Amino acid sequence: MSKRKVLFSPDSIEEIRQKKEKWQKKTPSVEKTGQGIFNTLSGLPVNRLYSPEDIPQLDYLQDVGFPGEEPFVRGVHPTMYRGRSWTLRQLAGFGPPEETNRRYRLLLKEGATGINGVFDYPTLRGYDSTDPIARADAGRGGVSIDTLEDMRILFDGIPIEKISSSLVTCQPICNITVQSMYFANAQNRGVPLNKLTGTSQNDFLMETAITIAPEVLPPRFSFKLSCDAIEYCTQHVPYWNPISFSGYNYRESGCTAIQEIAFVFANAIACSEELIRRGFHVDSFAPRLSFFLSAHNDFFEEIAKYRAARRIWCRIMKDRFGAKNPRSLALRFHVQTAGVALTAQQPLNNIARSAYHGLAAVLGGAQSVHIDGYDEALCTPTELSALTALRTNQILQLETGVTNTVDPLGGSYFIESLTGQLEEMIVTLLEEIDQMGGIIKAVETGWIHRKISASAYDYQQAIDSGAIPVVGLNCYQAEDEKLPMDLFQVPETLRIQEERLKRIKNERNASKAQRALEDISRCCDEGRNLMEVLVESVKTHVTEGEISRTIKSCYGTWNTPLF
Repeated sequence: MSKRKVLFSPDSIEEIRQKKEKWQKKTPSVEKTGQGIFNTLSGLPVNRLYSPEDIPQLDYLQDVGFPGEEPFVRGVHPTMYRGRSWTLRQLAGFGPPEETNRRYRLLLKEGATGINGVFDYPTLRGYDSTDPIARADAGRGGVSIDTLEDMRILFDGIPIEKISSSLVTCQPICNITVQSMYFANAQNRGVPLNKLTGTSQNDFLMETAITIAPEVLPPRFSFKLSCDAIEYCTQHVPYWNPISFSGYNYRESGCTAIQEIAFVFANAIACSEELIRRGFHVDSFAPRLSFFLSAHNDFFEEIAKYRAARRIWCRIMKDRFGAKNPRSLALRFHVQTAGVALTAQQPLNNIARSAYHGLAAVLGGAQSVHIDGYDEALCTPTELSALTALRTNQILQLETGVTNTVDPLGGSYFIESLTGQLEEMIVTLLEEIDQMGGIIKAVETGWIHRKISASAYDYQQAIDSGAIPVVGLNCYQAEDEKLPMDLFQVPETLRIQEERLKRIKNERNASKAQRALEDISRCCDEGRNLMEVLVESVKTHVTEGEISRTIKSCYGTWNTPLF
């Protein structure tokens, strides 16, 4: 690295410091908070005023640079939104696949530019809709997918060779099955895998540390499935993002902004090391590693978080793994506005909240954005709520002028200082994870669970005490509030899925289905890439529950460490 060339001379910094001291002495203190303390949501102190004194060592070329060039702080594309706007990727999923297919079509008709499909709780956790453990949740929180037939219905009439699809298949045991169904459905439709574009979440932390269900896979096997999907897509589906490290969900569980980025990067480092161990060069898979991040309430901290993350990722890929391809160095991410920040009280206020969150995502350089519906603290979004969220995204894109220039807040003394502070704290936390042996060890020992629980507790305590004001919840409440809209009713799902599943089991070739499950079991025992087998196996209409039980019988299950 060349010698640093700071923007401001020591003499200038000293002169600014002296004049700032004089200004502070004669400026009356009229600041009001609970205890006169101003912090970001992550606890970083916020000064009254920022100046060059707060970024005395900033080297523009090394620390900030130009868009589309190292260290990518100002964005991953040279012209950013002037040349390539963010994808309007609104989340959708509920009930049986017929109903979600209609919602997909509606959003695309109204201007969405990508599909963002969420799956119900049984699907996410590897159960059939009819399983006694899961049947009460069929169609709730997302769409039900039991077999390849459901996947066919879900994307019926949608040009998957032209529209990119994000599959919110967080847990690897779900992802490797549902993603295989998506690919198999494409093949059945005559669409080559090298024509598909999209993303799978596929994050082993979701299965082992965030949305934990009974009988999850042990961390090292959950991690293996995640890497199997990356390997398969690297070889066969070159334009698919085989993993989206789900910092958003970590944040929804209680992480700070600092933990959100540190944990996704620790996960990405482990995946990179494993793919390299399997014989791949970093530049063969790193360009397709993607990230899924939150946009929370602290407007400037979120913007600085995205900028710091790009700088850290560039240096990890270049210095730690020796990546040469600029696309390997450029951090690409989707942002969803923070569901945990929405309130059931005065729900129309959530339109404003989510709009500000979306603005932070765009000012921070996101590649695609989902804006939450105003009723998501209460129910699955209604059609009106979903369209309002889409229109909010479109207003942001078309009416505000935020697309006119790249990184408009770059160079702000406050933003650059906060970016540097966040970077330092994220790197420190990453080093702590490295020292304990990496992210898998952090999960197996319960360390990561304790970190998330502690942060979640502190955040909730701050809300309960009023230290963090939440309009409509702990201040400006409305007495005898009546909801200003109807709640969404999940359409009948279980009966439809039961009838379809019964028909498919009666009609499928039972011996082929049994051989497919035996092939899956053999693949697990031999330690081979499971997805190589699954893409063909799902064509026999084996169910997700059957696949999940087969995998668990080979790998065993795991209980979260108590703490």
